[in-house]
Amino acid sequence: MATELTPTPAARPRVVIPIVGQPVAAPRLRLAVLAPMHGPTPVAANAPVPAPVPANAPAGVPANAPAVPAERSHRKLLDGGAVRSVDRAAALLLALGDFPTEAGVTELARTLGLHKSTASRLLATLQRRGLVEQDEESGKYRLGLVVIRLAERAEKTRDLRTIARPDLERLARATRETVSLGVLAGDLCLTVAQVDGPNMVACADWTGRTTPLHCVASGKVLLAALAERDILRLARKGLAACTDRTITALEPLFQELARVRRRGFATAISEWEPGQNAVAVPVRDARGRVIASVDIWGPAYRITPARVTDLAAEARAAAGAISIRLGGTAA
Repeated sequence: MATELTPTPAARPRVVIPIVGQPVAAPRLRLAVLAPMHGPTPVAANAPVPAPVPANAPAGVPANAPAVPAERSHRKLLDGGAVRSVDRAAALLLALGDFPTEAGVTELARTLGLHKSTASRLLATLQRRGLVEQDEESGKYRLGLVVIRLAERAEKTRDLRTIARPDLERLARATRETVSLGVLAGDLCLTVAQVDGPNMVACADWTGRTTPLHCVASGKVLLAALAERDILRLARKGLAACTDRTITALEPLFQELARVRRRGFATAISEWEPGQNAVAVPVRDARGRVIASVDIWGPAYRITPARVTDLAAEARAAAGAISIRLGGTAA
């Protein structure tokens, strides 16, 4: 069955619409046909009435959809897009830092499980910011100078004493001995932190005081990390004899420092003060440089030669924990 509509005076085209089921009154049908010219799409007579759309509902969201707080929808967008990109870029930097020299796009993409084109786009963005550099000949990438500058700034803004304090306290409790942190201060060893163990006989507080490098365990650790020309310069200034066990000649000093490098720790047996012994290990920064030393020291009857190996292992664990927090490794 078909119903013919008479065009309106505005000369609209003649429209013939097939109607299935119950006939619809002409006025309603005319409104339904003309509505698309200036209003919403017609709705079937038996269609459910939609719920009213809130005035502040975002475009494209169904009226009956559950309301989503703005902060939750924003967080979802970041998790699915922006944060993922940042995470991938950070993972690329970390992976690149694990390679001994340089790495290609294929290697990095395989390491992180990324598509090669994705890794390439991320590297191009990092390169524009100076975070990575690309070798013109090989096409491979390495960390950029900006990363080095950021690392140096981070080191300057961190207080070594604050970082090391918890590990020094744990070491003092574990060994029941006095523990200190020493750094190079010109040609001397400066104690910047000290924690006493729970022993009844306490040691003097050396925080803020200096000692010669060649006759204390901490100083030997710092000396062993210096270039040979610097050691020679210090030796030419004279190696003072603090006790009859102090090393005062250049050749024995070189031999002692070689032993420190080989064993990974230094000892001082009554070399600074008679009856006082010490064991020290290095603390390294993010570049692997020795920047401090952790030492355990006390009376010779407590810091005995038989305890040296065990004390060195305890000190090495504490120094390794400090090194990790500085961005280095526990080597």
